[in-house]
Order: sequence, then C-alpha cells, then structure tokens
Amino acid sequence: MNRRPTGHAGRSRGFTLIEVMVALLIVSVGLAALMITVSSTARTSGYLRDKTVAQWIALNRISEVRLNINTGAPGSMGAAADTGEVNFANRTWHYDTRYFDTNVASMKRIVVRVYAGDAKTKGNALSESYGFVGTSLAAPGSSNAVDWTLGSTTATAGSGVSSSSISPAGVQSGTPNGGTVPGNSAPGGVVPLPTAPNTSQ
Repeated sequence: MNRRPTGHAGRSRGFTLIEVMVALLIVSVGLAALMITVSSTARTSGYLRDKTVAQWIALNRISEVRLNINTGAPGSMGAAADTGEVNFANRTWHYDTRYFDTNVASMKRIVVRVYAGDAKTKGNALSESYGFVGTSLAAPGSSNAVDWTLGSTTATAGSGVSSSSISPAGVQSGTPNGGTVPGNSAPGGVVPLPTAPNTSQ
C-alpha cells in the first residue's frame, strides 16, 4: 500500500518574487524599445509628409510668379522679396519669395522658402525651390503650340545647320554646312532613303 507524500515534498514549486520581477523587467524593456521605434517611424512619416506638401506649395508659388498672378509689386519682375500665407492640406503655411539678379539683365532667379504655420511661427524652412522669370524665357505653355513630331524647326543663323537639311518628316537629309556623309557620293550630301526589296517577282 502506497503512502501519500506529506510535508513540503508534495507541494508544487511556483515562481519566486525575484523571477517575476526579472521577467517583468525584460518585458518592459522590450515594450519601451518597440514604442520608441514606432514613435520614430511616425515622426519621420509626418516630416516627409510636411516636406512634400511644402515642396508643392513652393512649386505653385514659382508658377504664380511666372504667370504674373502675384509678384508682390507692380511690374513683371516683382519686388526684391514678398511673403504671404496660404491654406493647403487643411493647414496654414507661409512662404518667402526672393528675387535675385542674374547675368542676363531681363532674367531674375526666384528662391521660394516655405514654412509650416503662419507668418508669426518661427522655424526652419521645410522646402526651398528655385526658378527663373523674365522676358528672356518663353511664356509658360507656349511650347504646346509647336508640333514636335514634325521637323518644322527653322534653323537659326550661325547654327551650322541649313534649313534644307531637315525634312518635313523630321528626318535629317543632309549634314551641317552642306557636307557629305562618308561613303555617299550623292550631290549636296543628300542621303538616299533605303528602298524595300522587290519580292513580287
């Protein structure tokens, strides 16, 4: 007949207080590291979002200046600088537009800096974009008036390319300065178009 164990030998041993505290310490350190990583990722994502929106605002401002919608002062070139506020993406932003002279008298360089918040908010610029404005530049959208699929470009004086060297289909039929293509004896340097072989016979 078996006897039941008596005393401490029959009791199951559990975790001690020190073991529980060490386990909680390890879990708390792991959770803290996880929270730091998540917080850093969220801050980085928010910064990239703000920087992207600020870049859009800066490019919009350059387009406004080039279209002469608002240059800060009478005249197509604007003043030395102008500032303003804009509501974009459900937030308030302010920009600082500055104009600098270039080597071309009729052209100025535009520098647009965009900041988060209104004009009273202090901080570093989230975006800085550059552009040019002046009478030496073509009007925005004027390139759409040219059919670039056709060789309708007129040669300018001193370019070294005669207007006859560009065919209506945009295929160069000659060489600059009336030269000839090596191996071609055609007069005037005209390159004969290749003909398809006759396979009907």
